[in-house]
Amino acid sequence: MVRSMTGYGKAEQEIQGKKITIELRSLNSKQLDLNVKLPMSYREYELELRAEIAKKLVRGKVDLFIFVETTKEEAPASINKDVFSSYYEQVKKVSDELGISLTNEPVVQTILRMPDVLHVERQEVTEEEVVALKSAVTAALSEIEKFRAQEGAALISDILSRVSRIEDLVTSIEPFEKGRIEVVKTRIANNLAEFVPQANIDQNRFEQELIFYVEKLDITEEKVRLRNHCKYFREICDAEEAPGRKLGFVAQEMGREINTLGSKANDADIQKMVVQMKDELEKIKEQVLNIL
Repeated sequence: MVRSMTGYGKAEQEIQGKKITIELRSLNSKQLDLNVKLPMSYREYELELRAEIAKKLVRGKVDLFIFVETTKEEAPASINKDVFSSYYEQVKKVSDELGISLTNEPVVQTILRMPDVLHVERQEVTEEEVVALKSAVTAALSEIEKFRAQEGAALISDILSRVSRIEDLVTSIEPFEKGRIEVVKTRIANNLAEFVPQANIDQNRFEQELIFYVEKLDITEEKVRLRNHCKYFREICDAEEAPGRKLGFVAQEMGREINTLGSKANDADIQKMVVQMKDELEKIKEQVLNIL
């Protein structure tokens, strides 16, 4: 199954008065570029989470966000009353000496921001919480993989339709080939007759040189190789789990054959079709960059 590197997954778990939210986002990238943002209390599990994500997502620019909200009514921090009282007495003393009137609410807010007034206890991560964390990450990975599969199906459908278009254009070239050769032969013969008297032309040698020149314009080999590349492109899509890189290489080879067709065309109608092939191929290359 062809998958895109673009995806989004989200999952939540609630346990022990906490709500754990996992968000995974990914875009296309040549390698796995994993950025992790999580609470300090989960730092010791970061490497394990990275390994799990790398195993599942393989490639892409991936962002993992882990948020933890407290659902308990208990305050997450306690006020150190002695320190608060000390700060208040000092502020009151200074204000009295300077004749500054105190407004209770602003003073309280200011003192709460002073060092050591608020005491935050470090909460230990329990085994149950770790299980919930990993479960949420697994669920988010499942969601992002579904997203990638849906995007991949849409991508490959568009890409293969363009491959078919290139194959159709190759077939459309064939009616113009024979006429093109005759035009070239006639043009060369007329140009030669304009500068060299007919009596001085060795017809056998002229025919040999003409055959040699026409062989250089033959595009049969390029058409066969281009068709084979298109066929191989489809086979990779059907057989590979992560075909992105390989499809990129095949698209480059398709481009070589199309360019050679253009350089050998020597015909306005064929050149137009080659330009259409190049247009389709550029769109294929852009889409392939998003495939895993």
